[in-house]
Amino acid sequence: MTEEQERRPETPAEANGATAVFVVLGKQVKLLRERAGLSQKEFGRLVGYGPDQISAMERGVRTPRPEFLDRADELLKADGLFREVIPQVEEAMTKARTRHPEWYRSYAELESQAVSLYDYSTMGVLGLLQTEDYSRAVFTQRHPPLDEETIEKRVADRLSRQQIFEQWPPPEFSFVVEQAVLERPIGGPEVHRGQLRQLLRIGRMRNVQLQVMPTRRHEHPCLDNSFTLLIPKGKEQVAYMETQGYPKLITDREGVRVLAARYGIIRAQALNPYESLDLIEKMLEER
Repeated sequence: MTEEQERRPETPAEANGATAVFVVLGKQVKLLRERAGLSQKEFGRLVGYGPDQISAMERGVRTPRPEFLDRADELLKADGLFREVIPQVEEAMTKARTRHPEWYRSYAELESQAVSLYDYSTMGVLGLLQTEDYSRAVFTQRHPPLDEETIEKRVADRLSRQQIFEQWPPPEFSFVVEQAVLERPIGGPEVHRGQLRQLLRIGRMRNVQLQVMPTRRHEHPCLDNSFTLLIPKGKEQVAYMETQGYPKLITDREGVRVLAARYGIIRAQALNPYESLDLIEKMLEER
């Protein structure tokens, strides 16, 4: 990402007030939850979300789904407060699709439409899989340094993309992560443990295949950078990669075919999903 890209002004979602809607709504959820005497973990269990997801919604960095608002209205005795704003939230969700920086927006739009997404990660955990703390650590450690406001915007944008896991019908996901990525304690021990737990949670979803490429492999088909393959609904497969912050969206059929073939070999050489989750569990136990 260039210095000019880092200094971009607010995105359209910020300019048209979509982000503000989520912030205000999150404060209301937090107020009524606390009045009900529920912790984030207790409330999350009732609505089918984890405490991290509830925390993100209460701070306005994660968009509340209409079904969540409907359930929260009932549980928190909001007397229609949350149900009444569902149309406005759905409108704001549409606007929020443009919250990403312009240089990334084309890919983000395709990602939100994906019916299948395959990713190979070599240096860090993919943004779609990151916890909030891990994401903040990544942006905080970036050089040249980002200001605090930019860091928080980047974290919010990254978390907003993770709502793709809540779509129905669910997209098909395949993730292959280098073992070295899982061993690197970005953000410190506690953040690292939280990230490993997040990978276990997502890796156990029925529509997700998560695999680890062991470091001990003698052969490797891709000693290069990370890349993502995705198929947007009704469209052909495309590929995306970044090198030192410079994004590249690949739509050329031959270029996509080569990466798809390479991904198939990577996937075949990695540990299978069951072995991969077992390895992550063992890593978590050791920390």
